[in-house]
Amino acid sequence: MKLGYHIGYWQSGPPQGALESILAAEELGFDSVWTAEAYGSDAFTPLAWWGASTSRIKLGTNIVQMSARTPAAVAMSALTLDHLSGGRFVLGLGVSGPQVVEGWYGQPYPKPLARTREYVDIVRQVIARKEPVTSEGPFYPLPLKGGTGLGKPLKSTVHPLREEIPVYLAAEGPKNVALAAEIGDGWLPLFFSPKADGFYRAALEEGFARPGARHTAADFEVVASVPVIVHDDVEQAAGFMKPSLALYIGGMGAKEVNFHHDVFARLGYADVADEVQELYLAGRKAEAAQAIPTSLVEDTALIGPPDKIREELARWEDTVITTLLLRGDANTLRAVAPILS
Repeated sequence: MKLGYHIGYWQSGPPQGALESILAAEELGFDSVWTAEAYGSDAFTPLAWWGASTSRIKLGTNIVQMSARTPAAVAMSALTLDHLSGGRFVLGLGVSGPQVVEGWYGQPYPKPLARTREYVDIVRQVIARKEPVTSEGPFYPLPLKGGTGLGKPLKSTVHPLREEIPVYLAAEGPKNVALAAEIGDGWLPLFFSPKADGFYRAALEEGFARPGARHTAADFEVVASVPVIVHDDVEQAAGFMKPSLALYIGGMGAKEVNFHHDVFARLGYADVADEVQELYLAGRKAEAAQAIPTSLVEDTALIGPPDKIREELARWEDTVITTLLLRGDANTLRAVAPILS
């Protein structure tokens, strides 16, 4: 497995020491660095700003939310970043969830799979620059039907550095994972667990088997964010992660539609996930975190003393994952990299 570094999205402001950490990742031989967005900082700007100080490491978005921009706008950013980075850019896309899509971007959420398929097709048309871009789809018709009637198909004024920029799709449910395998160049899982490897392999294989699929398992990238905490006390290490897990399981999405909750339910923690969600939505966030067992953390992270992490790493190396994304500051990366190498 390759190693990558995930900066994530900002909290109340820019993360301290981000550039130092990115430079450390490049120095340590990490394969890639990734940014994200939710409903605060965007993914492209920090990647361009900090990425300008690097020379080798791949620069990826994990993820850009599709409803935030039209596919043509995303393709423009991808073309620009790919030129500025010398061909190091990777475009990670995701649909997000209905709370953000409809509450923040004011866009309709239904039919996310069909929307993704149409979106990616337009992005690839723009980047390839073979002919003026058109789309007959219902979500992003180009040219727009109606309006002034003056719209016409256009080609990008910028010629691509690469006619194809890798497109990775974020997905948690089996249908979305299969779609990533069919039309994407990689998959960006969240809360992956070796226990669920068989489940995800089956979903990926379904996508690879579809007519027109771009890849097979042999040349498809799976880039997974996996928390790694080196600490002599496993319970304390788990405790560092539980508040964040409670947020995702309980509060990142409506009670009726929370894809993160569903991931842990499929993993065998349905009762725990329900309890965490009830507590979190009732405002009892500390209790929600306390309701998460350490075993759940260990199923989705590498925590504990170095020897324990080395021993458990073998389980992860046997999965579909091709790149392990780490978080933390420069010192954390320098401490963890030798353990995972």
